[in-house]
Amino acid sequence: MRGNELLTIGDLARRTGLSVSAIRFYEGKGLVEPLRTRGNQRRFQRSDIRRLSFALIAQQLGLSIGEIARELRGLPQGRTPTLADWNRISRHFRLEIDRRIALLERTRDTLDGCIGCGCLSLRKCRLYNPDDVAGRGGQGPRYVLATARPDPVDQ
Repeated sequence: MRGNELLTIGDLARRTGLSVSAIRFYEGKGLVEPLRTRGNQRRFQRSDIRRLSFALIAQQLGLSIGEIARELRGLPQGRTPTLADWNRISRHFRLEIDRRIALLERTRDTLDGCIGCGCLSLRKCRLYNPDDVAGRGGQGPRYVLATARPDPVDQ
């Protein structure tokens, strides 16, 4: 196969490890946009291998299809993305990944003692949330989902 040839959906499946139905799914979500032959068969550009590989990696990192599609829409169709293209996308995803890491770290650090819900259902909650001061701030696990744990004594 020469470098400038278009790929069939089967070729793309073999190169990416995805099933044909998965490629159609990603196509439906706008991650790849195949060309159509006169016989209405899909033909993909070689750069679609990178687009789909990027999507697979981003999904493993916990990013949604919508987030991935939004970033891929900013990439050029018809040419292989440049280093500058990927650097721009990676800077944006790096911020989202850092945010998710911080949430996981907060969850890990409070998991054994308190989930931050203000429920007072555990004996230990009296230490973290005396008199249910967390409940005065609204509903939900604010101690974990907040960027900084509020000090219940100051509330």
